[in-house]
Amino acid sequence: MSRRRQQEQEQQEDGSSDEGSFASFGDDDVLSGSDGDDFAEKRRAVLLDKDSDEEELERFVLGSKETFREQLFRDDFLPSVTDSKALVKATADDEEATGHEHVSDSMLFTLDTGGDSDVELELVATKQAPQEQAEEAPAWEDSDDERLTVSLAGATRLRKLRQTEAEDVVSGTEYARRLRQQYLRLYPLPDWAKDATTGSKRRRRRSSAASDGSSASEMELDSDGESIDAPLPLDCFLRDASSFLPTASSDASRKRRKLRPETIDVQRTRDIPDTHKAGVSSLAFHPRRPILLSSSTSSIMYLHHIDPSAHPTPNPALTSVQVKRTDLRRAAFVGPDGDEVVFAGRRRYFHSWNLSSGLVKKVSKIQGHQKEQRTMERFRASPCGRYLALVASDKKGGGMLNIVNVGSMQWIAQARIDGRGGVADFAWWSDGNGLTIAGKDGQVTEWSMATRRTVGIWRDEGSVGGTVMALGGRNGPAELGGDRWVAVGSNSGVLNVYDRNELLVKQQQQAKAGSGQVEIKRLPEPVRAFEQLTTSISVVTFSPDGQLMAFGSQHKKDAFRLVHLPSCTVYRNWPTEQTPLGRITAVAFSAGSDMLAVGNDVGKIRLWEIRS
Repeated sequence: MSRRRQQEQEQQEDGSSDEGSFASFGDDDVLSGSDGDDFAEKRRAVLLDKDSDEEELERFVLGSKETFREQLFRDDFLPSVTDSKALVKATADDEEATGHEHVSDSMLFTLDTGGDSDVELELVATKQAPQEQAEEAPAWEDSDDERLTVSLAGATRLRKLRQTEAEDVVSGTEYARRLRQQYLRLYPLPDWAKDATTGSKRRRRRSSAASDGSSASEMELDSDGESIDAPLPLDCFLRDASSFLPTASSDASRKRRKLRPETIDVQRTRDIPDTHKAGVSSLAFHPRRPILLSSSTSSIMYLHHIDPSAHPTPNPALTSVQVKRTDLRRAAFVGPDGDEVVFAGRRRYFHSWNLSSGLVKKVSKIQGHQKEQRTMERFRASPCGRYLALVASDKKGGGMLNIVNVGSMQWIAQARIDGRGGVADFAWWSDGNGLTIAGKDGQVTEWSMATRRTVGIWRDEGSVGGTVMALGGRNGPAELGGDRWVAVGSNSGVLNVYDRNELLVKQQQQAKAGSGQVEIKRLPEPVRAFEQLTTSISVVTFSPDGQLMAFGSQHKKDAFRLVHLPSCTVYRNWPTEQTPLGRITAVAFSAGSDMLAVGNDVGKIRLWEIRS
């Protein structure tokens, strides 16, 4: 019961009509003069008087006056206004408040050893030899750190950095080390950062390798001012050579595998993680190791290890080479061992990169034929690794190829063809003893390296303009290099496939087998003419085992087909409408014919595994 009610009841019981009581007045009573003023003041005092519940609630929420003043001036919390340094210190301490300012210092420092002294021994060892635990020296050190001193006990937020309760002042170097250690306790180093620490060693090896030989200047800057990023030798980025070599089980599976026509089992695998900034200009698999070479007109060339199950990055990049101001149009492995890479752009020179030593050398001209080679972007290396053929720019009598020796890079021969338009495309025989050259007018020339002469000339049926050509397969005529198939594409979208065994005149072949002379049919008939595409054929290639042929066009999206050999049938179940191909610019099969790489005009390289 409130105090007001108690007073009213007491007045009613006693019958008193004290001036301080206002309960006896009705609503119609009128007070005037000094009596009315006194009554109003007494009534206001009674209303402002607080009962016990209100006072208790006020003390609980706001506190009493005595308590408030004690907390306000406890331990001289507020410094004098004249002491500016103390004021700044008080403000900083208030911002860094942790809620444990009033806890005693002995209660803040605890060391839970769990009944064992391993932690204490570890802390002592860390204190005695902190530099021994550092994996690598810092990149930069401040000489002033040793002259600085930091008080750990003077600041609340630094007391957790102490190793003992009595410890206080440490040097600036030790303070930085403990801050770094505390940060790693709260945020441990992730796995990807641990793996990335090997990159520093790799950079050191690169710099040391570049400083050893005299060829370092040639690798970084050639005579024409084109700078090349110094690539690593093959031994540096092939960490485990045994993992890149083909196994016995894989060889056995390749021998047993025989593809069926009409349907094929193709499974998409992880794509190449690195995307070129321009369209992929060429793709090539290493002849002995699971390595993919890719280049683009953005002046960058990559080497990737084909391993979809690699962690954390599938198909990781091994190394890369950048040739500034040179749009790379073609890059290829040279020789059956693939120990050298030749790459070129639309320039008067090309480069040769030796993977064993990491040496990059530049061939700026072909002696005696400088005027004929205005560009060296169109080249092909022989499968034997002895020769390199380049399409000459000057069209004399239709077109010609300059052939150089890979070892000395000296000119050794020249192959010429007759016809209009020049050379559309060419390919080396599988034994490296000759070439098949396709002209833009549909004429095909067989040229021999042994005799340095043309063996025969035949015409592609129905061709009004040749674009690409490829050789593939086995068990072909030995007089023409042993290749079974030849495919010639045209700008009308038709691809003709010929059996090279049918190119030879059989009567002449039997009669002149011992003389070495070969007679070729002038107008052979193709085994199959593929008319699935309606735009110009831009890519065509055979698998190394001769069971597959892929062809496509970059002028239309998803214009790609896969053919089974020797039945010459197009697979109807792949690619489908959902297959992400894009505009195809480059296609390559792996050495085991179990992997297909497709590059498009946006710089992406996608991989498919050929199972059966």
